[in-house]
Amino acid sequence: MSSTATTTRTGLIAILRGITPDEIVAVGSALVDAGFTAIEVPLNSPRPFDSIERLAAAVGDVCVVGAGTVLSVDDVIRSEAAGSRIIVSPNTDVEVIGAAVARNLHPYPGAATPTEAFRAVGAGARSIKLFPSDSVGTAGMQAWRAVLPTEVELLPVGGVDRTNLAEWASAGAGGAGLGTCLYRPGDGAETVRDRALTLMNIWSAEAA
Repeated sequence: MSSTATTTRTGLIAILRGITPDEIVAVGSALVDAGFTAIEVPLNSPRPFDSIERLAAAVGDVCVVGAGTVLSVDDVIRSEAAGSRIIVSPNTDVEVIGAAVARNLHPYPGAATPTEAFRAVGAGARSIKLFPSDSVGTAGMQAWRAVLPTEVELLPVGGVDRTNLAEWASAGAGGAGLGTCLYRPGDGAETVRDRALTLMNIWSAEAA
């Protein structure tokens, strides 16, 4: 692990964009079996609040269940009611961040520039989603790391997969959001488990 890494580390977050409520428990359980401790259901998935509720009931005692693509305070409220404990957004919206913090939820606002990152920190965020991460790069993340408060962690999302996850981990990422490299709509639980094990092994080897 890089010496520039923060003390707070989320680890890997599984992003299940497009999953349905009927699939969520099997796929979520497979991810937990593979060692994942955080799963995100994007709100532009079919019946997302139903999926969050089912997932929280099934694995919420051993895994943090979250909502993704959260764009409004109303989304925050509905996500919390369904059982979400983390609030992930593609953008930096101070009202969304504030609503999450006020409810003791953990916000992960998206930022593509240092200005957005500092705005998110000022609103109460302590975890920043680098999105899209391939536009920031590991060198950019390390430059941000040098100026942001040490307690703030940075997580790349968008373009992170088995080919570059080790690089992000060794550069000091506090975690990473993994989407299509882990799950695509229609993928079965066994397929997802196999991918999850591979990715978790890569992360564990580099981030320990």
